[in-house]
Amino acid sequence: MKILNKISKLKISALSLAFVMSISSCDKDFLEAVPELDLSDATVFATPARVLSQVNGLYSSAKNGSLFGGRYQIYNDIRAEEWVNRTTNSVTGYSTYQGNQDPSDTYIAAFWNQGYLTINRINLFLEGVDANASKIDATLAANYKGEAKFLRALTYFSLVQIFAKPYVLDNGASKGLPLRLKGEVTNAGNELARSTVAEVYAQILKDLDEAEAGLPDTYSTPLLRTTRAHKNTAIALKTRVLLAKKDYAKVIAEADKIVSKTAPFTSASVAAARAPHSLSTDVVSVFRSPYTANESIFSFPMAETNAPGTQNQLGYYFNAGNVEYTINTGATGIYANPQWRLGDDRKAKMTVATTSVAANPSSTKFSGVSPYIDFVPMIRYAEVLLNLAEAEAEAGSADRALALLKAVHLRSDATYDFGTLDKAALIKAILTERRIELFAEGFRSNDILRRGESIVSFGAGATINSSDARYIYGIPITEQQTNPGINK
Repeated sequence: MKILNKISKLKISALSLAFVMSISSCDKDFLEAVPELDLSDATVFATPARVLSQVNGLYSSAKNGSLFGGRYQIYNDIRAEEWVNRTTNSVTGYSTYQGNQDPSDTYIAAFWNQGYLTINRINLFLEGVDANASKIDATLAANYKGEAKFLRALTYFSLVQIFAKPYVLDNGASKGLPLRLKGEVTNAGNELARSTVAEVYAQILKDLDEAEAGLPDTYSTPLLRTTRAHKNTAIALKTRVLLAKKDYAKVIAEADKIVSKTAPFTSASVAAARAPHSLSTDVVSVFRSPYTANESIFSFPMAETNAPGTQNQLGYYFNAGNVEYTINTGATGIYANPQWRLGDDRKAKMTVATTSVAANPSSTKFSGVSPYIDFVPMIRYAEVLLNLAEAEAEAGSADRALALLKAVHLRSDATYDFGTLDKAALIKAILTERRIELFAEGFRSNDILRRGESIVSFGAGATINSSDARYIYGIPITEQQTNPGINK
């Protein structure tokens, strides 16, 4: 927790802001405006613009390159079987790829540190809003608090997935994370034991329920609908969290708020007043400028003035322009799976041969051009449909599950025939589809762990099961040194 103690209420805006946006701002202002700095404690909540600056600072902290700006997603992908390391560069996740990462790994510690730094900023902000309730319009305050709680839930959920045993192994009884819900400005709160996984999940879902209640239905522009949390954003994340609990009935209940009962699946026919979501006709368009397709429920925006930083960017790792990692074309990788055919747009249009530097193909889902400022997709409607499909296949309607699966797959490979599938084959097809559709977006190892399955690690040349110490990341040594309660 030592890193958190560098924050003070006097400097929350100066420390956390990389850009400023407003509800009425144009796209360029949103990406490039310069933040106000050095606000005093007496004035930090004095004007709507300053409060909004703090909200945007929370997003900026979360999208840091060490966390959701790239590293978190990349490490979750390279742990498993989809990628082949080309450079043996220790700076770009080679130890994680080989499965020999340990608590002294500074890059893994950076996830933890940036995550808890963001959580502390959120806690300070929430306390500040409550302490200055008379200065802020009640509806706007609820909006801002909803955004903060969404980001706290996203951060806690992401960390508990990789630093704690999966919920499904023991219904969340094992040790999870220190559950910090109070803003810290001194060393006094450093010592804190780990809450159980179940307790962490309960707080995540509480935050998301409260976020949903306070968030607006939508925003005025596609850019803001994509980059700021609204009601659908919180609902969509709940489907991901509940799926990790195997609470299939609740996955279906939440997804039904934003997914129609039958094809074509859209949110507009369920909640017309809220942000409209549907699958894009062309999947490639989701990953190209302006990055604001209706399919994009939530993304972190990037620009030249606030790029993720050297060797953090998704494009730097996976695209042919640099090629830190190429695609595994062997039997264990998804590339060779017969469900991902050559004519599929996700293969034909978003992978490319890289024979000049490596034998395997590369992904072009993200840009290969420095400074690699693609928006980072965190939640897409395609994922929500697959979350719902899995839940329906496990505990609901097989017919609806198959229809959802087809909606995602056939928009990229229109002539594919799934044939007749029993329950086991349907679930397998849905899980395979996740590997194809969410390829290079940071889902792979988390999808393995949330079902309690073994990691087939290409880099380690081994199958890592749930009893193996390598299955989850160890608590960083820096946290063990500064928080005496972490091992209690």
